Amino acid sequence: MPTIQLIHEDADLLVLDKPPGLLCVPGRGADKQDCLSARVQQRWPEALVVHRLDMATSGLVLMARHAQMQRDLSRAFATQQIDKRYEAVVDGLPAPDGDDAPWHEIDAPIAADWPRRPLRVIDPVHGKPSLTRWRMRAVLPGRDAARLELAPQSGRTHQLRVHLAHIGHPILGDALYGDERVQARSPRLLLHATRLELAHPVTGAALCFESSAPF
Repeated sequence: MPTIQLIHEDADLLVLDKPPGLLCVPGRGADKQDCLSARVQQRWPEALVVHRLDMATSGLVLMARHAQMQRDLSRAFATQQIDKRYEAVVDGLPAPDGDDAPWHEIDAPIAADWPRRPLRVIDPVHGKPSLTRWRMRAVLPGRDAARLELAPQSGRTHQLRVHLAHIGHPILGDALYGDERVQARSPRLLLHATRLELAHPVTGAALCFESSAPF
């Protein structure tokens, strides 16, 4: 059973480090009831979901400890007052830049792929505006792969996975947006939520939580 690590606890909020392979909220069916929120609520029954990571994605997740905090944090996410960062290892080399590279942008609208749900697609007509900033962190010699830092500026479902596949560099191990070769390159999706930075909605204190990518 994958282990959840507690990163931070106070009277208003919790920060957890979610392992890969664990849902954030219950899914449909008896076999999908084990999830991050259910496990957290065993210890903190009042805990409420604010945002989610994909089941295959690991890393930092915020939960609220009361309804007002859930509203405040949800508003902070919606108005981009919370800085979210991720790391991913992608197929190929998106750009020949080093660690000091400028940020690049993927600006491509995302829509639900209704015939193939839960997949998403780039749809210039019906898609919702979606923006991802990225920069190279390291070229992985001999692996034809690169480690990227990602800063999503919107919160669409599967956004990072869809955007990186869209530019021809899917995340290794991606069973939804990678072909068989990309899927075979890693036993898990190499995507991790590494940092959350925000002002505490009650105290105003600057908070910054970090989690190193385990790959």
